[in-house]
Amino acid sequence: MKKTTEKTFEQLDDEAFFWYPNDDSNSIAVIVKHVSGNMVSRWTDFLHSDGEKPDRDRDGEFENTISNREQLYEVWDRGWNVFFHALATLNEEHLLKNIVIRNEPHSVIEAIERQMYHYSYHIGQIIYIAKQLKGESWRSLTIPRKK
Repeated sequence: MKKTTEKTFEQLDDEAFFWYPNDDSNSIAVIVKHVSGNMVSRWTDFLHSDGEKPDRDRDGEFENTISNREQLYEVWDRGWNVFFHALATLNEEHLLKNIVIRNEPHSVIEAIERQMYHYSYHIGQIIYIAKQLKGESWRSLTIPRKK
């Protein structure tokens, strides 16, 4: 998912990261900020503390504070680095261990599945926005039609 999204980013000019169709929609930059904030909250110390950290400003994640491509990638990579580090610490014994997200118990496997669903939902939004902006100049991320 990370690489697919980065292939999307490569197709966009800087202005595309900040476009949104209306006030009830999010730009790619805002979606990136939200996904990263979620990853940092969910996966920091996740085996020992609630995945919804008290210092997380979820509502603030939907306000754009990213101003350029470099910041976008910094925010994007921060979240993925926390997530990948957390996964790297797991062993087989951890997978059925119960952890807590928003005061609800989940096995580690359930938590991973929950978060992968959430990330794929938002990555789909990013790709859809990018495809709309690129139009016919969009380069397929997978197997192009009729190939």
